[in-house]
Amino acid sequence: MQSFDHLITTRPHEVRQVLISDLHLSPEEPALVQAFLALLDDCLALPKLKRLFILGDWFEVWLGDDVYLSLSEDERQNHWLTTIILKLKALRVAGCEILVMHGNRDFLLDQPFCNLFGGQLIYEPYTLNVGQQSYRLEHGDALCTDDKKYQFFRKIMRNRLTQWYLLNKSLKKRLAIAEKMRQKSQQNNAKKATHIMDVNEDTVIQAITDSDALLHGHTHRPDIHQATADKKRYVLGDWRLLDKDTRQPKVSAVIGAVTGNENTHDSFSSNNAEFELVEFKTLV
Repeated sequence: MQSFDHLITTRPHEVRQVLISDLHLSPEEPALVQAFLALLDDCLALPKLKRLFILGDWFEVWLGDDVYLSLSEDERQNHWLTTIILKLKALRVAGCEILVMHGNRDFLLDQPFCNLFGGQLIYEPYTLNVGQQSYRLEHGDALCTDDKKYQFFRKIMRNRLTQWYLLNKSLKKRLAIAEKMRQKSQQNNAKKATHIMDVNEDTVIQAITDSDALLHGHTHRPDIHQATADKKRYVLGDWRLLDKDTRQPKVSAVIGAVTGNENTHDSFSSNNAEFELVEFKTLV
């Protein structure tokens, strides 16, 4: 697996699309925030980049767009999200679409927040054409069907009535509900066998039926799997802080990149477009 840094320094005109997942950004993890800003700087340096996909769990928790949108101008000035919004807006102005998908941590994210930087909320499954192949994109939690309790919880939380109920609670109550859910999730996961929280092979085969490949995150187990005899399943990695006790800690993640020849006019579905997993590392 090559590094993203090598890709953008040796083949910058070939990078057309970048796909990331499971950043779990929060003010409690400033290193991850800085790493994301570093990635956006890299994206801004790519002359042919046309799309940035964020495939869920962008944030560790998202309690509703109003948490930020209701802030005064003075409050936004020093908010940790403001720098991210400004950098994303610059990327959008440079001609790069920003497409955001829900994860299991940020299912309350909505279009009004994405409007701040010109982004677009997309829904799973999303079809991405790469060359002559169609890739099915999703966050990945819906594939973990062996985890019956989680799937029941997911169905409830993705219901529009449940979301309306939550968003009409005060921020204080939403914080309390989120903390209670997080503690319960940690307790439940500690008791579950590892394979239960991974994808179910039959569910994967069913999901990939009408596509040539499947791409997701969520499991935090980046790899390339042979889903069927002729179809692959690509798994993006979560963003991790490495060597945090050293003077120059690193953040590492496995992300996706769609590349194509610089003479290609159609950057989305040209015949010579290719998808690959690459390693992104940055000092913070």
